[in-house]
Amino acid sequence: MDSPSTKPDTSLRKDYRYNMKAVLQKKSRVYMLVKRIFDILSSGFALLILSPVLIITAIAIKLEDGGPVIYSADRWGKDMQNFRMHKFRSMRVNAEAMIGELLKDSEMTGHAFKIKNDPRITRVGHFIRKYSIDELPQLWNIFVGDMSVVGPRAIMTVGTDTIDDYDKQRWLVRPGLTCYWQVSGRANIKWEQWVEMDLDYIENMSLWEDFKLILKTFPVVFKADGAY
Repeated sequence: MDSPSTKPDTSLRKDYRYNMKAVLQKKSRVYMLVKRIFDILSSGFALLILSPVLIITAIAIKLEDGGPVIYSADRWGKDMQNFRMHKFRSMRVNAEAMIGELLKDSEMTGHAFKIKNDPRITRVGHFIRKYSIDELPQLWNIFVGDMSVVGPRAIMTVGTDTIDDYDKQRWLVRPGLTCYWQVSGRANIKWEQWVEMDLDYIENMSLWEDFKLILKTFPVVFKADGAY
């Protein structure tokens, strides 16, 4: 089984994609501004409307084991700048201490890390991860500008020390709550395919593309395909 630090397969790489920065620079400044305004308004509105869900989830997590409700961890943001990403805690309190011994069991290739039957996940955690409720606190990250509603997935920085310049291009834009990966199978997708999807997004990003991805996200979340 491949570990997160295994050198990824390069067979899917497209020659013209070695300069995605130039592709991004051609995007309309008006689009970028509207995208940011939409992020602020939509995340603020969602935080307000979903506040009952946020409160109920927080109570359930606290009642299960008395530990912290929110889990915050370092992630790479735009231009690979670190930020603290927030999620509802879905794992045991000592989960980070166990990650070293679990890296070898990752069911993802390349630089992503996921285990289908992760022993660190709590009972409440299984439910909120299945329906992506654990990710709702990221709405705050979107509101303050660390993330966007639509953009490449934020991943753990563990095991990314060998990542190369081609793959690093996925961090040219803000990470997002949803993306091509999110609506196309999530954890069932291998790392090298995942990177190409992220570069697809950077190449195709527009208001219409963002709108389509947001619409596709809702049925995927409720179906819970590839979520664990």
